[in-house]
Amino acid sequence: MKVIAINGSPRKNNNTATLLKEALEGAKSRGAETELVHLYDLEYKGCVSCFACKRKTRKSFGKCLWKDGLTPLLEKLEEADAVILGSPIYFGSVTGEMRSFLERLLFPYAYAVGNEDLSDRKRSVGCIYTMNVTRERMAEMGYVEGLKTIELYLERAFSYAESLFVNDTFQFDDYSKYISYFDADWKAKVREEQFPVDRKKTFEMGIRFAETTER
Repeated sequence: MKVIAINGSPRKNNNTATLLKEALEGAKSRGAETELVHLYDLEYKGCVSCFACKRKTRKSFGKCLWKDGLTPLLEKLEEADAVILGSPIYFGSVTGEMRSFLERLLFPYAYAVGNEDLSDRKRSVGCIYTMNVTRERMAEMGYVEGLKTIELYLERAFSYAESLFVNDTFQFDDYSKYISYFDADWKAKVREEQFPVDRKKTFEMGIRFAETTER
């Protein structure tokens, strides 16, 4: 079995990447082959609306035909048994790189799910979202509704998707060096007490996805 995690953060060793690595460790503990991909390492565009993936008479039907740095990853995902996506929240949604990736991943399946020419491989997809705001503030600002839309599209394409929201994350090693309205002491407390709980949840996600794949 193969589980691929995709990091939509520009940081390779901070909150989002840490949680993705934890999820992969969970999957690995159940015998899965794992891989972590950093989107910011790749050169690519979002969907260019060429509609080659909708041409019924072409071999590209149901697949993204555009060739760039994202192509090898999309090909790998065809063979993956589970996928775990991670992104910090910028201005209420995923990063630009993650958004462009999702366009390329999901548009070939849009309006064509169930067509016999498309892959019928079922995959579990997890979404891990990290953000500075509290859970209460996240609800007030309507983040959940917008992010749930991504989950619905993923579920429609791949049969199962779930989301994990990680709030009040620790952003800087030294808050005194930056302009920020967040309380550094509170952030450090959350980092110490809540972040280990979130890591455990992502580890369990990895286990669950690997065990579901085995069945």
